[in-house]
Amino acid sequence: MIAKIERIPLREVWRHEANNFTRWLEENIDVLSKVIDRDIDIDSVEREKKTAESTFSVDLVVSDKDGSSIIIENQLEKSDHDHLGKLITYLTAMQARTAVWIVADPRPEHVKAMNWLNESSNADFYLLKIETIRIGGSEPALLPTLIVGPSEEVKSVARSRQKMSERDRERYQKRYEWWSQLIEHPDAKEHGHLSPSKYSLLSRGSGVRGISFMYTVSMGESSAGIKIDFGKDMDRENLRVFDRLHAKKDQIEKAFGDGLDWDRGENKRASWIGKTLSGGYNDPAEKWRAIQDDITNAMNRFIRAVRPHLKK
Repeated sequence: MIAKIERIPLREVWRHEANNFTRWLEENIDVLSKVIDRDIDIDSVEREKKTAESTFSVDLVVSDKDGSSIIIENQLEKSDHDHLGKLITYLTAMQARTAVWIVADPRPEHVKAMNWLNESSNADFYLLKIETIRIGGSEPALLPTLIVGPSEEVKSVARSRQKMSERDRERYQKRYEWWSQLIEHPDAKEHGHLSPSKYSLLSRGSGVRGISFMYTVSMGESSAGIKIDFGKDMDRENLRVFDRLHAKKDQIEKAFGDGLDWDRGENKRASWIGKTLSGGYNDPAEKWRAIQDDITNAMNRFIRAVRPHLKK
């Protein structure tokens, strides 16, 4: 004969979270060890441990066999933002690498948050749902279920994101240094009053609404020209102005002294006219000055060539 499982409210078994459940878990920490599949040093359990600043106290702090700290936050009710915040705060305050959140009822948004933390950090986050059951008139027993935990796949995603973040920071820093040098260039008077940017473009108004003089830089190219952008859903106006300038293409290019790139920008937010040259922020820094000599010269020649037609 197979006995039936009867679920019992947690508060009937452990009336008080800290005084009853946390004490019980302290004495039965092996239950947690099996669920999260970590070898916990049973002799390392500390209850209500204060943080270094003595501002907060963690429900339980244990150590694994490698001596790394694991913090445990208990909540015999539906998960809430307050306890999630505590979990993250305790993890950083204790300089731990693993956090376990034990709850009676995990909200979907907190499940997503814990998964995101595993994907976005080097720490391990576990979310456990607990129930108490009785089988055929037995004594109450704890039934823990792992809802969220780290995996090699998840950590691989986290490592990839971290590498991407590092590359982004390096790219932002290089572009900031590039623009810092360019705005100091003696021939960059049109843009010399601007602040350096970490992004790929640097623009200033032309004096005509919807049109700006713009430098762009990528890893291997630089450009100088104008962007025609009257705003969202103003494609027809962008194209109208572009076509008027394009009708003067021969005059503008003759005054510039070379051919230009004409991007009408159909199905795009903006149109663009200008000159693209080789050389960008990924070139050795000692070559930046020569590249910027060329691109500021191109910008000045372009402005002289196109400005009379903008006024019209």
